[in-house]
Amino acid sequence: MSAQRIEGKQISDAIRAEIAIETAKLAEQGIIPGLAVVLVGNDPASSVYVGSKAKACEQLGFYSEVHRLEEQSSQEDLLSLIDQLNKQSNIHGILVQLPLPKHIEEKAVIDAISVHKDVDGFHPVSVGNLVIGDDSLLPCTPAGVIEMIKRTGIEIAGKHAVVIGRSNIVGKPVAMLLLREHATVTICHSKTANMEEIAKTADILVVAIGKPKAIGASFVKPGAVVIDVGINRLPSGKLAGDVDYDDVLDTAGYITPVPGGVGPMTITMLMLNTLKAAKQVNRIGE
Repeated sequence: MSAQRIEGKQISDAIRAEIAIETAKLAEQGIIPGLAVVLVGNDPASSVYVGSKAKACEQLGFYSEVHRLEEQSSQEDLLSLIDQLNKQSNIHGILVQLPLPKHIEEKAVIDAISVHKDVDGFHPVSVGNLVIGDDSLLPCTPAGVIEMIKRTGIEIAGKHAVVIGRSNIVGKPVAMLLLREHATVTICHSKTANMEEIAKTADILVVAIGKPKAIGASFVKPGAVVIDVGINRLPSGKLAGDVDYDDVLDTAGYITPVPGGVGPMTITMLMLNTLKAAKQVNRIGE
């Protein structure tokens, strides 16, 4: 029996339809959710992401601004722009596309974004709220992972979830969100001994390590839910996840494809965060 594919595109489309309905209701009250995306330099992958975000805003009826700064722009220039966007009442979400050029300190930039407009969920206050379980704007990819699992009808509570990867962007926050959903969570990383044995005990396996096809069937418990967050370009030009999809297909119960799995969810959750930020600042739904 092959694993059931978790179609991120379908789930993402369903959420976007819900966002569009809510956005239309807000528009009747004169409120248009606004997102500002800032791109420093001309990294090709980042340019593609920025384009997709602007397109998603347009499709959903959001207001959007894209600010493109030269590669050699100073940190002061970037912080000054963020300060301006923090003060703009028509902007509810601010996203600075990472990675940044080497001469700009990422932490200073993340810290400068107003926590109320932190639609990436990276601000220290957002992270603190995530850890203690207070309401906050959640990091987009981890929130998308949880949403995919839930909308596939899979129960998280009481399950053993193993997260391979401990990045601040995916590994740590997805572990916290799984814990919030009452899973028992183990985090594995490059220094973990006997990772294969640990991974094989997981009912839910989330992989985010940035190494193509690193996780094969020997890491997967029969019937497990496998969520592949990785997206890597192979020498052939094709995209591959961190999980060896073909190898794992007959062992897993559910699996996300790459592309078409977690990827589409990330921008959708960004849109959801922007909508939420617009509602919060206008005290809607309190």
